[in-house]
Amino acid sequence: MFPEVDPVLGPEMRATGEVMGLATCFGMAYYKSQQAAGSALPLDGTVLVSVAERERKYLLPIMETLRDLGFRFVATEGTAKYLNANGITASEVHKLNEGRPNVADLIKNRQISLIINTPIGRLSKIDDSYIRMKAIQYKIPYMTTIAAAKATAAGIREAKRGEYPLKSLQEYQSGK
Repeated sequence: MFPEVDPVLGPEMRATGEVMGLATCFGMAYYKSQQAAGSALPLDGTVLVSVAERERKYLLPIMETLRDLGFRFVATEGTAKYLNANGITASEVHKLNEGRPNVADLIKNRQISLIINTPIGRLSKIDDSYIRMKAIQYKIPYMTTIAAAKATAAGIREAKRGEYPLKSLQEYQSGK
């Protein structure tokens, strides 16, 4: 990925590449796929969360998993209020135009190890784009969908469990 290019999905094809993660469970397969793609998932640290209001109800189980794995959370105003009201402790951080310290400061100071940022709409399009580009520049894994965030939490959970033996393709095919 190129830091100056916003990786948001669209009709224009920018780059191709394929990786595959093999494991006996989905979480570990996802974790391995992210490693292979050059975006290794962190096993600890602080997660920056900014999620569209319409998707917040799906966020709680993911945040509970990450919290139980030892992660801390910072979130933009609406997301922070939602998380705190639902038992997930999250510090509030300013958006780009709301003052300092803001999301850019935390990213630049390497205080963020993972980003969950679903597109919120036209009002935050600039913030969303900036966050994605800075995530690439600072090599911070970022998730732009609830499905990816859920897979990320499952992958980190499996990786923290520890043991995942290496197997050949033949062993996977034979079910050993």
